[in-house]
Amino acid sequence: MKENTDKYRKGLSKKQSFLLSELARENKSIFTANQAKKILKEEPYLTLHSLKEKRWILALKAGLYAIVPLDIGIKGAESFLVHDFIIASYLTKPYYIGFWSALNYHGLSDQIPKSVFVSIKKAKKPLVILNTEFIFVQLNKERFFAIEKIEIERKKINISNINKTIADCLDHPEHTGGIEEVARSVYFNHRQLNFEKIKLYALRMKNMTILKRLGFILERLNLWEEYKNIFKDLKLTKGYSKLDTISRERGKHNERWKLLINVEINQERWMY
Repeated sequence: MKENTDKYRKGLSKKQSFLLSELARENKSIFTANQAKKILKEEPYLTLHSLKEKRWILALKAGLYAIVPLDIGIKGAESFLVHDFIIASYLTKPYYIGFWSALNYHGLSDQIPKSVFVSIKKAKKPLVILNTEFIFVQLNKERFFAIEKIEIERKKINISNINKTIADCLDHPEHTGGIEEVARSVYFNHRQLNFEKIKLYALRMKNMTILKRLGFILERLNLWEEYKNIFKDLKLTKGYSKLDTISRERGKHNERWKLLINVEINQERWMY
């Protein structure tokens, strides 16, 4: 049975057409209600509601919308998807995609996280948009660096670079699926990583625990001899930190790395 176009994307009024054409002219595929108000020079909510009902726009969250491209087909918003990283770029400023999301993007992990991890400077509660959870990780200014830009669907996205991603994940394993996921990433991708940079990043972040965890992982995975020079003349802090932040505080204390080893790291389990 042939689908009826009228069942889906219905015709536009003059005002609706004007709004969409102006947004397209300004290259705003995602826009806010305030931007619509500036174009229409009036409250836009009735116009936006009608466009949403006609499936010409998709509501991402209150006050944030995406224009559905013409080539998506007659079903419009019903069959339209927006890349999670693009949505994240509109949720807060400044920001960067980090932790498990960046780990997966850089090809360091084959595990696809169910949530998108977004690094920010001010606390923000998680959001669920189009069935995706966005988790906001508040970082202080000392950790907001080594950010690169990638392009997704012609949109520039901020993301931590490959070495900063590892430093961040060692800093907060709880946002990476746990320390074992970080260790696995290091083991299978150590040739792609610059451990000297990771060391410099850790020092700049003022968290010696990053290097404690890294040293233990390299030693445990038989990579120590290859990379031990980065630890030359490095003095570790005396206090003990947990190896894994999401595991229970139970295990043996490692005197060399000043860590509580509360989870087992065994690369033989990763071989398949």
